[in-house]
Amino acid sequence: MIVSTTQSIDGKKVTAYLGVVSGETILGANIFRDFLASIRDIVGGRAGAYETVLRDARQSAIAEMTAAAASLGADAVIGVDLDYETVGNGMLMVSASGTAVRLG
Repeated sequence: MIVSTTQSIDGKKVTAYLGVVSGETILGANIFRDFLASIRDIVGGRAGAYETVLRDARQSAIAEMTAAAASLGADAVIGVDLDYETVGNGMLMVSASGTAVRLG
């Protein structure tokens, strides 16, 4: 499955637009990671625990979106948009959406 933020795929022609597909993931970062990240913010450096949570959430949302596209018979998802939001206290929501298409 091709996934692209662009509206077209070089060298391919869109033969059918199958609709908007999306995937959402909500993950919680535990208190221990929150504590370590706050210490890291004070002394400087990267918050590796949060980076891992963000990467996992993004991959999960994209996987859910591509599964929805595959169920429609799509070859690709174009115009993909990723959104990150905090939900509640310590929860992270990542959503991926795009247009499922068939390529020729």
